[in-house]
Amino acid sequence: MNVPATREDLMIVNMGPHHPSMHGVLRLIVTLDGEDVIDCEPILGYLHRGMEKIAENRTIIQYLPYVTRWDYLATMFTEAITVNAPEQLGNIQVPKRASYIRVIMLELSRIASHLLWLGPFMADIGAQTPFFYIFRERELVYDLFEAATGMRMMHNYFRIGGVAADLPYGWIDKCLDFCDYFLTGVSEYQKLITRNPIFLERVEGVGIIGVEEAINWGLSGPMLRASGIQWDLRKVDRYECYDEFDWEVQWQKEGDSLSRYLVRIGEMVESIKIIQQALEGIPGGPYENLEIRCFDRVRNPELNDFDYRFISKKPSPTFELSKQELYVRVEAPKGELGVFLIGDQNVFPLEMENSTPGFYQFANSSSLIGEMIIDTPEVQDINSFSRLEYLKEVYGMIWVLVPILTPVLGITIGVLAIVWLEREISAGIQQRIGPEYAGPLGILQALADGTKLLFKENLLPSRGDTRLFSIGPSIAVISILLSYLIIPFGSNLVLSDLNIGVFFMDRYFKYCSHWTSYVRIWIQ
Repeated sequence: MNVPATREDLMIVNMGPHHPSMHGVLRLIVTLDGEDVIDCEPILGYLHRGMEKIAENRTIIQYLPYVTRWDYLATMFTEAITVNAPEQLGNIQVPKRASYIRVIMLELSRIASHLLWLGPFMADIGAQTPFFYIFRERELVYDLFEAATGMRMMHNYFRIGGVAADLPYGWIDKCLDFCDYFLTGVSEYQKLITRNPIFLERVEGVGIIGVEEAINWGLSGPMLRASGIQWDLRKVDRYECYDEFDWEVQWQKEGDSLSRYLVRIGEMVESIKIIQQALEGIPGGPYENLEIRCFDRVRNPELNDFDYRFISKKPSPTFELSKQELYVRVEAPKGELGVFLIGDQNVFPLEMENSTPGFYQFANSSSLIGEMIIDTPEVQDINSFSRLEYLKEVYGMIWVLVPILTPVLGITIGVLAIVWLEREISAGIQQRIGPEYAGPLGILQALADGTKLLFKENLLPSRGDTRLFSIGPSIAVISILLSYLIIPFGSNLVLSDLNIGVFFMDRYFKYCSHWTSYVRIWIQ
């Protein structure tokens, strides 16, 4: 860690180690100058170490339950990469139905991972409500996982050459219902979060990672695509059957926290599109290639020998890995998840190295330098709409209200002006100076009397008919509103034909005079 030697008032703060259900298993040693981060050193390796060594002493089937602990939030992807490596090593064909089922499970797992990113991310920047909302949809995803695999998180569902079991009866219909429901949930997130001015103030222009920096640090996934690079392994490597579906790579070019948020929101919508297409076009056939199963050589163990007593009476099905080496990768929710596998003509891998996206992303701690300490969890978590578009919408709403508020304001000012003029004339006739001259030139008295006339004055005579005087103002207001249907107004309330407008206003004032005459006759 490089700490400036010239500064003496710096503060070193430990952030973490965090629990895996929060921001990943890491520890950050942050050097602060007040509230500004001037240096950050990541410390990794606090959970589930030794996975690669365990793989050298297990068959692929025995090793599958271990790999789900790599990433609790996207367990399907760790299983997928573990079986894809020996499949490509042995050129094993996967049935079409099994490939479709895999794509469905992977995209559901991507949605679940992005949801649990979204909730804590919003909580870190001060919005607690989305944290509770995301569990609503995430529980539905886990219900689908439980119905298909029997487990909600650690599924152990993928197999070499297919999957462990076919989809149960009615599962496809339930998954389609979830897709329709989830799209409304994403719209709710966008209305609640995306255009929120406080949210934009916290994430826009924060934690910027440029194109060259993203490439040099080896970033992948949403971190890379948010910096302006359209790189998605589902399009590049064309694994499984992703090339059979219609979907788009989500990317942004600003490289800040807002861009990474928009990429993940867009990816959830694209995942729903992929799932819907896969569910509607899923073919029949087997869900696992059983022909590629091979067994150990036939043994005839004696009753008390080592194999009979300590290993098993019947050998379980295993897969012999040919003497080759290869690197296989998939597009996980956080980025490129890869496995380097070396076979040695044995059921155990000679070597199995893992490449996880979080290792490279957390190594890029330089993106925290220059930010404030309050923004550190936000940049760490995220490891379109702009403000101009938001202001345009606000201005548009204001212009919608202008035609409504203008007549109301004009009527109010007109009433106050008439009352002020009536008071001035009354004072001039009576030739007196008194309460009529409250304020400069009597303006305050006119405002007070006009306000009373508008809100408190009771104009109903003692012998007047209540119903008649109640509907009178309504008729006057309705006639004014009807004028908009007759007078040919143009844009911004401009008269298109003044002759028709003058003719209508003449008829309107004559109608009002007749109404006044009827009221006087009724009172008398």
